[in-house]
Amino acid sequence: MRRFVVGRGRRLINHSHHYQNQKHHSHNHLLSSHYHSRFLSSTPVLDSPSSMAPNTSPPVTIDNLNPKVLKCEYAVRGEIVTLAQGLQQELQTNPGKYSFDEILYCNIGNPQSLGQQPITFFREVLALCDHPSILDRSETQALFSADSIERAWQILDQIPGRATGAYSHSQGIKGLRETIAAGIEARDGFPADPNDLFLTDGASPAVHMMMQLLTRSESDGILCPIPQYPLYSASIALHGGTLVPYYLDEATGWGLEISDLKKQLEDAKAKGVTVRALVVINPGNPTGQVLSEENQREIVEFCKQEGLVLLADEVYQENVYVPEKKFHSFKKIARSMGYGEKDISLVSFQSVSKGYYGECGKRGGYMEVTGFSPVVREQIYKVASVNLCANISGQILASLVMSPPKVGDESYESYCAERDGILSSLARRARTLEDAFNSLEGITCNKAEGAMYLFPRIHLPEKAIKAAEAEKSAPDAFYCRRLLNATGIVLVPGSGFGQVPGTWHFRCTILPQEDKIPAVVSRLTDFHKSFMDQFCD
Repeated sequence: MRRFVVGRGRRLINHSHHYQNQKHHSHNHLLSSHYHSRFLSSTPVLDSPSSMAPNTSPPVTIDNLNPKVLKCEYAVRGEIVTLAQGLQQELQTNPGKYSFDEILYCNIGNPQSLGQQPITFFREVLALCDHPSILDRSETQALFSADSIERAWQILDQIPGRATGAYSHSQGIKGLRETIAAGIEARDGFPADPNDLFLTDGASPAVHMMMQLLTRSESDGILCPIPQYPLYSASIALHGGTLVPYYLDEATGWGLEISDLKKQLEDAKAKGVTVRALVVINPGNPTGQVLSEENQREIVEFCKQEGLVLLADEVYQENVYVPEKKFHSFKKIARSMGYGEKDISLVSFQSVSKGYYGECGKRGGYMEVTGFSPVVREQIYKVASVNLCANISGQILASLVMSPPKVGDESYESYCAERDGILSSLARRARTLEDAFNSLEGITCNKAEGAMYLFPRIHLPEKAIKAAEAEKSAPDAFYCRRLLNATGIVLVPGSGFGQVPGTWHFRCTILPQEDKIPAVVSRLTDFHKSFMDQFCD
């Protein structure tokens, strides 16, 4: 049979070549013959150069990528970090090449990468849930606390098949959502519904989900603080919306002025932009401020009056370092004002990556969605279901974060010691770095009330600004790049977060371990003095 087909194919090839030499036959006949020869011959048939010119262009180039991707930027892992990673590789292959022996990543809120230890109780429960066969072993009682064993059994009983490697409900495991809702209710003093919770792989996917739902076109806008966490500008760009900026007031400790919100809203309307939502980050990233209750009430009232969805980024709710400030969720504030489901649409984001837990790599988090109609909720669920579900370890951690050991539990005292030790150390590091920045010529730094960052303003000499322009670089990026090359310290330029035009900043985390903070201060101080001397006007 194969010989017959091959032979027939060869005859067809010869047949087609014969016709190619006969100019009186139609072009359509040529194509038909060529088509048959390709499908019937076991020998590849080459098209003539005239009919198939080779295409040397790659199928994907920077010119034919989705323009929304090109518009998107994420400075926290941008150019400076890429340079730092290159330096780190050089240090490994040639240790004595630079005056420093390690890269200090002060660019991102990634606590465990800088030496912070995980909470023992959380990790014990995770280990037992992932390997439940050891729960019945006698040696487990000696290795794990009684309450971690009991909690692991409780969680496993809530997971279908007791399988942490299986998919869950798209909103998250129901029993874990019930635990988280109980934790929210205990925190706020107002009821929380497990059906309002969507468990996600960290807070970032929840933010993307809401931007996707709210953004129809460039004519839809989202009010975002400036400076802001670049996740928001990136997500708005990716989903084709318009970022409507409102500026935090650095002179008043990065205060949020309602008058500026109103002005920006009206300006957006005048440009034909329909503002859909307001993003508030509390405690602030990158600015570290903690909002007052009065300011929060003003924000809730503003959103209610203007019909805006309030997107409350509350992932740093455990990170408050000043006694005169307390964290209050926006849901608590709204409910205390008498506003319920029918009065305001509110989405609150939480994550296991921050706080005192710092479990960034476990990718756990959730959003609490209130004030939306059932038909809209169905659409939110549909979008969530496209991603199937959040990872189970992250879901378990989110439940543990909102329901840690209690008085009387075996782990309670050790848990409190670990938690308080981490938070008090973060507060000391914040004060040390704040004082160091304020001691440097041309740098002013607001008080770090919360979160994990400082956002100092740097008054650069004109000579430095011109040198940056010559390199086609933002002046603060110019400063950060030189700092990295001289000291190994990685900061993020303020231009990546947005800032008042004509001002320059950088973001520095407070996360290097306390024994490394003196080295950070020393290296930064020496570099800054040298920089200012070099570029003095």
